[in-house]
Amino acid sequence: MILIGIGISLLLNALVPHDMDYPGHNRYYDMLLSIFIAILVWEGNLRIDSWMNTRFPWVNKPGKRILIHLPVGIVFSVMAIYLPALAYNIFVCPLPEERKATLMITSITIGVLITIIILSIEIGSQFFAQWKNSLIEIEKYKAETLQAQLQNLKNQINPHFLFNNLSVLSSLVYKDPDKAVDFINQLSKVYRYLLDNRNSELVRLDEELEFIRSYISLIQIRFGENIGFKIEVPEEQLLKLVPPMALQVLIENVIKHNEISAEHPLTIYLKSADGSITVSNNLQVRLTAEPSSKTGLQNITDRYKFFTDKLVEVIQTKESFTVKIPLLETK
Repeated sequence: MILIGIGISLLLNALVPHDMDYPGHNRYYDMLLSIFIAILVWEGNLRIDSWMNTRFPWVNKPGKRILIHLPVGIVFSVMAIYLPALAYNIFVCPLPEERKATLMITSITIGVLITIIILSIEIGSQFFAQWKNSLIEIEKYKAETLQAQLQNLKNQINPHFLFNNLSVLSSLVYKDPDKAVDFINQLSKVYRYLLDNRNSELVRLDEELEFIRSYISLIQIRFGENIGFKIEVPEEQLLKLVPPMALQVLIENVIKHNEISAEHPLTIYLKSADGSITVSNNLQVRLTAEPSSKTGLQNITDRYKFFTDKLVEVIQTKESFTVKIPLLETK
């Protein structure tokens, strides 16, 4: 502000030349006045800006803020220039009468132009800063919302999975205690996987398949030779990603809706090709369907929407039922 005040003083002397030798005049006093006015205009406009932030926030009232802020700042700057200059003329250093009006008008004009420039830069920078902050807040809110939705979808699976396995275990305890012990051991491995990946959005396919093999052990303890599994996944596909428990949900869905018995054994195939993995089975729909929350396939479809535009495909024929889910690339 000191440098600006000195610059304005020199500019005025160049624009409105006058005799510097008349009695009572001192050019250093002129510079001190210019410095004082520059500081007064700057600090005053900062206070106005702070007051405007409380009364007319940029986020809520940007148009009203501009319409009020600009004229208030200009009027204040005019008064902050005119009144000190008038007092200076009366009490400190009288100006030449033939130059006084021109000098006052020129001073006010320069001061107002500089004020408009400063206010325009300040208003523009604040407006775009608030706009940028608003966009950041919006994106942050979107990300938090999506994360919450994804967590909600994951939470739909775990209670349902636990309920099903506890129901199976309760029946095995009475029918076959030895199988119940094996079932508990495999169930502990399954829940270790669930605990390790409870906060994971995606897992590697090899980790998911290791979990699936433990889950298959639970299924085979329950159904024996009435159910079979065939897994064909090339080694180069094992590092790709899937949502945790996606394959388990698909297998559980097959078991829930198909008859499994010695007369009608069920075979479930897990195969990987062309950037996807499929879970398919020979179709033998139950005559009496188990109660269903109808969240299985929809849950997987919704979870994939968070990660890719590729679709989950469901293919049903008279002989088979197939669900194809995309394998995602590691980043």
